[in-house]
Amino acid sequence: MSTTQETPYLFDPANWEFGAAGSIPSFIVTHLYYTGLALAIAILIAVPVGLYIGHTGRLAFVAINAGNAGRALPTLGLVSLLVTMFGLGLIPALIALVILAIPPILTSTYAGLRAVDRAAVDAAKGMGMRELGILLRVEIPMALPLIISGLRSAALQVVATATVAAYVGLGGLGRLLVDGLALNQYDRVVAGAVVVAVLAIVIDLVAEGIQRLVVSPGISGRALTRPSKSFPTVSPTQPRAGTASAG
Repeated sequence: MSTTQETPYLFDPANWEFGAAGSIPSFIVTHLYYTGLALAIAILIAVPVGLYIGHTGRLAFVAINAGNAGRALPTLGLVSLLVTMFGLGLIPALIALVILAIPPILTSTYAGLRAVDRAAVDAAKGMGMRELGILLRVEIPMALPLIISGLRSAALQVVATATVAAYVGLGGLGRLLVDGLALNQYDRVVAGAVVVAVLAIVIDLVAEGIQRLVVSPGISGRALTRPSKSFPTVSPTQPRAGTASAG
């Protein structure tokens, strides 16, 4: 009996050799490349459009319909359609992933700006700030929690769906799923599913850490939960300093 039959694919040290072609680390690097490229393109498209819609209030139906369409769109079916148009390769997979990532980024950016307190915007206008200054210095900082939540949602969806790249002849963790099913090596399929899930959790934790760094504690609400160290609390039954006790 061979070593690969005795040892599950996920725990075989030979499959974790860095730099080796066909190893799990090489699949992870390729998978992250597809994910990062798709997210970067989606951000360049969706964030400016969401900022414009949220700031001006115009074309709000675009953001709403984009969110609904994103939830109903079958990614694998879209990839199959794009393959018939562009052939195998990176283009159909990348277009499908970008289309998948745009709706949550667009809708969260729009919703974040529309949720900004109008009193803060009016105060900025009263101070003589221009529209661009209001957008950059007031609305975007206050909308960051929702904007980043949309980015986190898009990242999770893309990293989980980037496995479709294997169906168009590309690499990534999807190779473990496709090749495992083709070869009836189900331990390879399980390894691919587990690594994708762990990778999604790690990406979400990193995004949460970035959100804590860039979002003001006052906006995120963390400042309200921090105990105050400047003013000690006084128990109702404890006499205040300098006050004579009764009797």
